[in-house]
Amino acid sequence: MRAVVVRTQDPDDPGAGVAVVDLEPTAPPAGWVRVRIEAASLNHHDVWSLRGVGLPADRLPMVLGTDATGLLDDGTPVIVHGVIADPAWHGDETLDPRRSLLSEKHPGTLAEEVWVPQHNVLPRHPDLTAEHAACLPTAYLTAYRLLFTAADLRPGQTVLVQGAGGGVATASVLLARAAGLRVWVTSRDAERGAAAVELGAHAAFGAGERLPEQVDAVVETVGEATWPHTLRALRPGGVVAVAGATTGEAPSADLNRLFFRGLRVVGSTMGTYDELARVQQLLVTTGVRPLVDRVVDLDGVPGALADLVAGRVRGKVVVRVS
Repeated sequence: MRAVVVRTQDPDDPGAGVAVVDLEPTAPPAGWVRVRIEAASLNHHDVWSLRGVGLPADRLPMVLGTDATGLLDDGTPVIVHGVIADPAWHGDETLDPRRSLLSEKHPGTLAEEVWVPQHNVLPRHPDLTAEHAACLPTAYLTAYRLLFTAADLRPGQTVLVQGAGGGVATASVLLARAAGLRVWVTSRDAERGAAAVELGAHAAFGAGERLPEQVDAVVETVGEATWPHTLRALRPGGVVAVAGATTGEAPSADLNRLFFRGLRVVGSTMGTYDELARVQQLLVTTGVRPLVDRVVDLDGVPGALADLVAGRVRGKVVVRVS
């Protein structure tokens, strides 16, 4: 089986540890099903794994990848839900303290096949191509949960998306606009801001720029660099939906502002199987499709990961496997 694996980890040179290899498939746990992968996609989770975050060195080599779509052995097209809950867990799988993502404890999706629990495969709608379906299980699922579960937004409300250009930020713009929200973005790069407006954002602002009015919610994946602006941007009673901290995890909480203005901070990681089904249906109903930067094969993954690390990717990198 051809696969992309982490062999070694280096926080300063993450690309040095990635390799495309031939592997003998591992024996799956009882009750799991095989998905013969048609397409997968890359995420920053893959980069963190290569840096040694969330993936202990004693589990190497590990097959990378959290997102995929493909065929069951009976030919059914499915989307893989990458959140693996403990078999004894009941309820929201993202809250299971023993949960993991594919490529953390179990081999990931950047391979010719992957094994997952039977309840982790979602039938793929025939209106979606494999390339588009492969983009959903991490970035688009995360964005959906941030907007509609964590922030609980409704059509007509205003959301600020910090850090235009990232995978979750791009997904948030597309899904929020499709759902009837007013969408604003910020970016340090004017070109990225303009690109977000082309995708559907109503306006783009510079990093830290004063907004015309305060917003109902902020999608926050940047962290320390944008946190003070995020809190200033919220109306009284507004909510910050947080799913990342790429520039640092320990900004000032600004507790006086939080309690005086009744602000809420809601953390979110990935999403549930049911939310994955809903984001797929949102795409089918509205006609919105994920932004794809490029399509590569398995051999093209190391180069694409280097571009992801360097910020040279806009949208999703899709890996066509079969």
